Order: sequence, then structure tokens, then C-alpha cells
Amino acid sequence: MNKRQKETLSVRITSVGFTCLAFAVFKPLGLGQLGLMLYVHLMAIWALGVGVCYLTETIMKHVVRMPATLSKGADYIIRRNLWFQLINTPLEALLICLYLHFPMTSIGAESPLSWLGCVQTIFLVAFCSFAIGLYWRYKFRSRYLSDELEEIKALNEQLKHSPKTAISQPAIVLTGTTNETITLQVHDILYIEAVGNYVKVCRLHDGAVRADMLRATSKQMEEELHDYPMVVRCHRAFLVNLNQVDQVICKSGSMQLSMKQCTEHIPVSRSKIPLIKKAILTR
Repeated sequence: MNKRQKETLSVRITSVGFTCLAFAVFKPLGLGQLGLMLYVHLMAIWALGVGVCYLTETIMKHVVRMPATLSKGADYIIRRNLWFQLINTPLEALLICLYLHFPMTSIGAESPLSWLGCVQTIFLVAFCSFAIGLYWRYKFRSRYLSDELEEIKALNEQLKHSPKTAISQPAIVLTGTTNETITLQVHDILYIEAVGNYVKVCRLHDGAVRADMLRATSKQMEEELHDYPMVVRCHRAFLVNLNQVDQVICKSGSMQLSMKQCTEHIPVSRSKIPLIKKAILTR
């Protein structure tokens, strides 16, 4: 069992343990009638709750398509936790009601499967889930933001110490769907932006920033620049030259690239963040 799996198991054990404590205190569904057997059934409920958590994780990964990951930012983590609670709460409450139906009826007590008993259980589980969710959300968000800050520092250090002189390369010609072309050096490209049926090629020309419009698609530009790994897609509307990135800026799970020689900040799609980080660190 690796470190991540141990941490996940610890979170599940602690969370479900808090729910069992709430059941021991409030004793819904006639649990007070079980006497000393209450503690045996609380252990069974605890095991059931841990199992339901892992079942919910499977649903999140294969049905909702939201696997557990820290690479997609704090906003993704918060949204995923909300979906987890929405699925886990009614599922756990239902299985607890079904489980307790049999020991309750075996001692002649009223079945807890009445609508009132189920509603009480759902509210209790929902309260516990909400309280636990707030705690883990705060803890993991703080840790994630701390890790992200360290990672951004490493990225900016890599950019700071990257070679300042560009390797001389032959000029290339970017061709549009019409007869227009743009001749340039690849290392002079700052970024390429899709603007309607055109692309804006922002580049350095005679020491100044220049923007040229070309009737083409960003996909076409990406294909023409395929042999130059420093030019990568960072957004559905942007290609960026990583050799011209001055600084990486991250706020609340979003990323922007500050470019040299100009004031623009180029956005990075959340799905592209891991790719951009890897490209900067390995270039």
C-alpha cells in the first residue's frame, strides 16, 4: 500500500468513525433498544460506511468521470468533493437502513425502514458528511495551495535560469488558407491566438513586438510548428512559445503565462496545466 492509499484509508476511517459516533450519541432508528449489542452494530456500520466510501470512489472514477487527483487544481477538488458527498450520503443512509432493518425486527422493534426513520438517517448522515467535508476541504485545500506554491516557485526558477540566447534556426514560413504568408524565426514567436477565422501571430520583429493576422486556424498553425517542441498549445485559443515565457502565475487553481517583451498574460486551460508544467521543467 503506497502513501496515497494509506492517506485515503486514514481519511475514510476517520470520517466514517465520526458518523458512527453521531449514531452512538443520537441513536436513530431505535438503536437504543439494542443494549450492549449497539456497539457491535456500530462496528458493522463503520465497516459498511468505509465500503460505501470506496464504492462511491469507483462511481466517481468510472461513471462521473472525476478521478481523485491533485493535478487539476483546488476548484476541481472542491467540485469533486461536493459530487462525492451528493452520491455517498443517500447511498450510505440507504444501506444503513437496510442493514438495521434485520436486527431491529429480530428483537420485535419497529422496522427502521419507515419513511421517518429513513429521513432521520439521511439528515444525520448528511450533517456528518457536511461537517467532515468542511474539515477535509480546508485541510486538503491548504495543503494543495502550499504544494502548488512550491511547484510554481520551481517552475519560475527553471524559467529564470534558462538560456537567454536563442539558438539560430532557419526562417520558416507560416501559410494561411489564402495566399498570405508570414516569414519569421521560430524563437521570435511569442504566442499565436485564434481570432475568429484568423490567427494573430504575436512575435518579435527588429526588437519590437509585432502582431500579424493570418487567415488560418490554430490547429493548422500547430501542425506547421509540430517540429518545434518549444511551441505548445496551452489553451484551445492559444499556442505559446515556452522560450518566451517570463513567469508562471497561478491563482486558485488557474494558471497564466507572463510573456517577455509584452504585457499579455496567456491563459492555460486546466487540462493543459500538467502538460505545461512538465514541458517547462524538462525543456
